Amino acid sequence: MERYTNYVNATDTIEQHFTRLKPEQKRALHKLGIRTIRDLLYHFPSRYESSGQVGTIAGILAGADVTLYGTIRKPDVRKTWKSRRPVAEAWLEDATGKMKMMWFSQPYIAKSLHDGMVVKVSGRVSGQGSKAYLANPEIDRSPVVPDAHDTLFSPEGRTADVLASLYPIYPESQGISSLWFTHNIRKVVETGAHEKLVDPVPKEILQKFNLPSLSSAIVFAHMPRSREDATAARKRFAFEEIFSLQLAVQQRRGAAAREHALPVSMNRKALHDFVESFPFPATAAQTRAIEQIIADFEKPHPMMRLLEGDVGSGKTAVAAATAYLVATSLPKGRIAGTLQVAYLCPTEVLAKQHFSTFVSYFRDHPIPIGLITGSECRKFPSRIRYEESAKLSKAAFKKMVANGEIPIVIGTHTLVQKSLQFKHLAYAIIDEQHRFGTVHRQNLVNKDVPLDGGVPHLLSMTATPIPRTLALTIYGDLDITLLDQMPVGRKAVITEILGPRIRESAYERVRGELAAGHQAYVICPRIEEPDPEKELALQAKSVKAEAARLAEEVFRNTTIDVLHSKMTPANKEKVMKEFEKGEVQILVATSVVEVGVNVPNATVILIEGAERFGLAQLHQLRGRVIRSTHQSYCFVLPETFGQNTRDRLKAFKDARNGFELAEYDLTLRGAGELAGGKQWGVSDIAMEALKNIKLVEAARTEAQRLVTEDPTLSKYPALASRDLHLE
Repeated sequence: MERYTNYVNATDTIEQHFTRLKPEQKRALHKLGIRTIRDLLYHFPSRYESSGQVGTIAGILAGADVTLYGTIRKPDVRKTWKSRRPVAEAWLEDATGKMKMMWFSQPYIAKSLHDGMVVKVSGRVSGQGSKAYLANPEIDRSPVVPDAHDTLFSPEGRTADVLASLYPIYPESQGISSLWFTHNIRKVVETGAHEKLVDPVPKEILQKFNLPSLSSAIVFAHMPRSREDATAARKRFAFEEIFSLQLAVQQRRGAAAREHALPVSMNRKALHDFVESFPFPATAAQTRAIEQIIADFEKPHPMMRLLEGDVGSGKTAVAAATAYLVATSLPKGRIAGTLQVAYLCPTEVLAKQHFSTFVSYFRDHPIPIGLITGSECRKFPSRIRYEESAKLSKAAFKKMVANGEIPIVIGTHTLVQKSLQFKHLAYAIIDEQHRFGTVHRQNLVNKDVPLDGGVPHLLSMTATPIPRTLALTIYGDLDITLLDQMPVGRKAVITEILGPRIRESAYERVRGELAAGHQAYVICPRIEEPDPEKELALQAKSVKAEAARLAEEVFRNTTIDVLHSKMTPANKEKVMKEFEKGEVQILVATSVVEVGVNVPNATVILIEGAERFGLAQLHQLRGRVIRSTHQSYCFVLPETFGQNTRDRLKAFKDARNGFELAEYDLTLRGAGELAGGKQWGVSDIAMEALKNIKLVEAARTEAQRLVTEDPTLSKYPALASRDLHLE
């Protein structure tokens, strides 16, 4: 049992009041983000389980969920005969008999028990007759009577004989268990520490939406007497977190509106001619998006806009057109030089691809374009041959950027390094916004204050469809533009879900496409096979083994190569160039090709272990074969066919666009997968709340009202000092 001080302050550190914490427990708590008593109180259960009916050992039935009071006898640890897995064991004894309890792979539990300890245990009865036992039961080492439990709730109008029937299951980390949280959070609550916390949500808002106070909600969350208590607590904390997020983005939006941007000159005739030079006609959606961005350029404060378009909808063309407008604008009061554009990409493969695309768009326009990645720097055009780019040293490249000689700079994270300085940075573009998070965005926008002053315009782009609730919350400080049209001539991808026994039809289609001169992708969840000595063998196919199998057994006399994240940048570039040129017919890869890889001649993709990918990720992968006017095919090859897998993959097959898929995925799996989850520091409770459009809109409305009335939140010190960081 932990040792506590009598007085607990919610702002104190865990170590001040838990004086017997082991090093592994401290590491586990820190890994879970728990450093203070407040953090501990805000570590909420991930779910609740029923403790079952209170009974006696003599009256138990096989398979029943039971709660038993008794005395611990003979706690010990043994190892299973075959796997040598440690098992904690103990006997529970009451007036009617005794029963074995076992905890698999949790030897520390036996060490926390001692002979004669009175406990309450809850779990399911396994086995039958004399061999019946409780497997991994929850154990309360300091059971309390219902009346004592009642006093924590001030249960007006409730009958005093109601027994708590739910017990919390907490997120764990190696070294700390759910049982530890159950026991120690109750001890902290008994000191009244939760009543010392200042409620950050104004009372009038709590009353307006019928939400419990902070102190009540903490008790309801950790020691609920009913499902209604637990639901009320989760609703309150979900609102609190979404409300705090909305306050942060509304304050940031207000701050941006008070900044000023470098003026961009509007030569619409030159812009029209540039767009007309594209190798395809612009869609109405692209034209509308360009006009919205131009309208933002004409405002005195910096643009903050999110361009959301389905895979293959032409976001890069919109970025190129608006970059052209900026790169042909003179800095204010000058007769030479241009404003500059920074284009941030999540991967080196994508940065090089966008560099090539921009070169093709700007080939007939005398505007230098630069590329900077971790492995190289390049500049177009070359001094020797105009139609080619030249490799530069990083020092020479950075000097040219600092002098304003390269108006458009495309790169990876290297773009946000302090050593790269711009002279007149007026426009920042971020591709695949969800791969970065807000800190990267802010670093790019704020990395240089141009000599002329002013904050750069910002365009974030994503091909990962964003549900409305997520857009209102995580991207609440951005105006949103949708590209909801596909280029003329694009055909819908034919998607098929195939079991292991009928995958030969997918191979036949690949052979047909290869015979027609086209190419194929094969996607695998793993890079290589696991080491059987160190890791249990998994069903998931690996890139290396599958490439070898396909070459030997399925596609003989076919050029096959691999692409994955552990390859060196030089090898990745070599493989991609060979695939782009058609020298590689089948590319076996991980999801490294998920974003932006553009090979129009690739018309078929096979996705192995498809149930291991999220729907948004599957949609991105399918987008690799929607880059031309050829009919394209996507074969989804799951390893298992459970009901959940069937439902998800059917939704993937039937969805008309990525926006439909995003809403479905949000309902089915939550927002974590779609938004990158923890990169914003958002809890699981808040991510679940993003399924509730009414809650999100209510929190947004209240946050807008408060920030409009009081931009610095001076009337709400608890909100102004909240420890919330959007990363």
